[in-house]
Amino acid sequence: MILRRSREHGVDRNLIRAVIQMESGGKANVVSSAGAMGLMQLMPSTARMLGVEDAFDPEQNVDGGVRYLRMMLERFDGDEKLALAAYHSGPGRVEQYGGIPPFPIVNRYVKTVSAIVEKLRRE
Repeated sequence: MILRRSREHGVDRNLIRAVIQMESGGKANVVSSAGAMGLMQLMPSTARMLGVEDAFDPEQNVDGGVRYLRMMLERFDGDEKLALAAYHSGPGRVEQYGGIPPFPIVNRYVKTVSAIVEKLRRE
């Protein structure tokens, strides 16, 4: 599923795997305290925007999450760190601060996911 979505949407499979690992630990039925759902932790409004009808369905969730990640990569000229910050805190925040927002939780997220990506790329 991840490889198929990677090829279909042109997003590095290791980036997808790292986001899933960080967001849900690979558990499809996870709901965050903010209300984000599923493997890639889609917020209800984001899921609706992407046409994801069942955010707990792994296929729909990963397809929607990868499409959203692709949108963030395109919006921030392929910069993975900015795309990750936008995936986590919203593109408006990244644009507001002209880079990764200066919040510890966002910085930890970007650093942790980036480290997972690098580890996966070395395997």
